[in-house]
Amino acid sequence: QVQLVESGGGLVQAGGTLRLSCVASGRTFTWYTMGWFRQAPGKEREFVAAINWSGVRTSYADSVKGRFTISRDNAKNTVYLQMNSLKPEDTAVYYCAGNMDPFRTAVLGTQANDFGSWGQGTQVTVSS
Repeated sequence: QVQLVESGGGLVQAGGTLRLSCVASGRTFTWYTMGWFRQAPGKEREFVAAINWSGVRTSYADSVKGRFTISRDNAKNTVYLQMNSLKPEDTAVYYCAGNMDPFRTAVLGTQANDFGSWGQGTQVTVSS
């Protein structure tokens, strides 16, 4: 499995921006569909965004559409989540996830069990 390490979390005021990064190692990065999920205290882990191997196809949760952008740089083995217009309800631990698809046939997953590799998470806190 690919190893994933997130960074970029922190404390920000409502309306602010953050960019999360996730660096992958150990496997061919372009074999992987990548995603971001988040989990708030007392809540289940929820889908945020996903991107296919080339970056051409993306998918977003309705709650973040128009505010968050997922992208990837395959030369750097890195996937990003640009978060703009942050709201207090965006406060959560954000997880990077990977789904190995070397034949590039899978549809973009939106469920946690669509992804087999996970990072350790990075905390995002948005104050009101």
